[in-house]
Amino acid sequence: MLSVADNELICRTGPGTPMGDLMREYWVPAMLSSELPSPDSDPVRVLLLGERLLGFRESSGKVGLMAHNCPHRGASLFFGRNEENGLRCVYHGWKFDVTGQCIDMPNEPAESDFKSKVRAVAYPCEERGGIVWTYMGPRLTPPPLPDIEGNMVEGATATAVQHECNWLQVGEGAIDTSHAGFLHFGSLNADDYPEKTFSRYLLVDRSPHYAVVNTDVGVTYGAYRPIDERKNFWRIANFLLPFYTMNPQGLLGSGPQGWQARVPMDDTHMISFGFAGPRRQRPASNGSSSSAPRAQGGQSRQLLPNTTDWYGRFRQVSNLENDFFIDRDLQRSNSGPDGWTGVQGVGRQDQAMTTSMGPIYDRSKEHLGSSDAMVIQVRRRILSAVKAYAESGVTPPGVDEPSLYRLRSGSVLLDNDVEDWFEATRKLRTAFVEHTDLDYSLLGGGLSG
Repeated sequence: MLSVADNELICRTGPGTPMGDLMREYWVPAMLSSELPSPDSDPVRVLLLGERLLGFRESSGKVGLMAHNCPHRGASLFFGRNEENGLRCVYHGWKFDVTGQCIDMPNEPAESDFKSKVRAVAYPCEERGGIVWTYMGPRLTPPPLPDIEGNMVEGATATAVQHECNWLQVGEGAIDTSHAGFLHFGSLNADDYPEKTFSRYLLVDRSPHYAVVNTDVGVTYGAYRPIDERKNFWRIANFLLPFYTMNPQGLLGSGPQGWQARVPMDDTHMISFGFAGPRRQRPASNGSSSSAPRAQGGQSRQLLPNTTDWYGRFRQVSNLENDFFIDRDLQRSNSGPDGWTGVQGVGRQDQAMTTSMGPIYDRSKEHLGSSDAMVIQVRRRILSAVKAYAESGVTPPGVDEPSLYRLRSGSVLLDNDVEDWFEATRKLRTAFVEHTDLDYSLLGGGLSG
């Protein structure tokens, strides 16, 4: 468990907080590029790390992200005119470019140079793979963007989903592998999946053993299950500072796998930005049944239309107010992919658990077991980085080393006499590497989570 003080330390991310200051040293996903569809399109309210900002795309196509209050008298620039390479406040006509520099003051004398002395709070932005990234830290020259494979390869796509809870609750749910065998797959029967496949191994043994390793930029876990006298089935995944998770989906080495950035809007709301490369066509499998039950129901993450409210982006139809549309009859039946919970879809199931904890869960009340080894180690890793940065100014891990993010996750079979699983899987865990000898028939229905 965490102490109350440490829980507060790593959950609070607003301006001036130790965790928030650490996150600001990194590039942060702020928006989907699609939210600003064209030059001079409507500005968008963006709540990010406790700051109320406006995103806009100016006439040349560049993206700006600046404080929503005009530095003149504080009126919101949301009502401004996005025109001719700048955002103009409609109160007195002051206009700002994407750097925050005031470039026009029509209510001041023509000979005045006052405009050169006024800047709005603005953060540099870069676009890559469908994401608008921003740097909110103190450096005049930002560090490089992280080498995230799913955000860099041709055909990369991006998604976003809002959660009404603290960022860490969602992040910890993603690195808790043992919940998959219950929350997502509790009503599935191992006999419905082909023998000698990952899907069957996952259901036969729902209590894996754990190996957890600190890395240069976070923590990697391997959850393993003996399957016979010679082999172990491993599910390997990562947490990377400051807020990235990689679920153990698919075959290890078959990348690029999906990534998630668990980005705080404020202390009680967050957005999960997902990065993914193009889906590869899997070879015909031997013994993998296309009619095997699937892990995910058809009603997972339906989104409401975005609104202009500070909390109006990427809201899900299912939420605590409607109990995530739980179907008690389906739950009583204990059948099909969603029969364990009665909540349809992996995404909804995860969301129901993490938001039901409350806006910020008090982790001093927990009772953690051996299956929580990854959660425990990630908390230690975060606390260590935050305290080193806050107390001694130590540069947070990975800020200046983008190559540390060249990682993959997934499942693999290893001989049970392998002495160092971490080293044995190093090549398969390395991004941007092609592997042509992978056996996709091992997936056997493709359970993930």
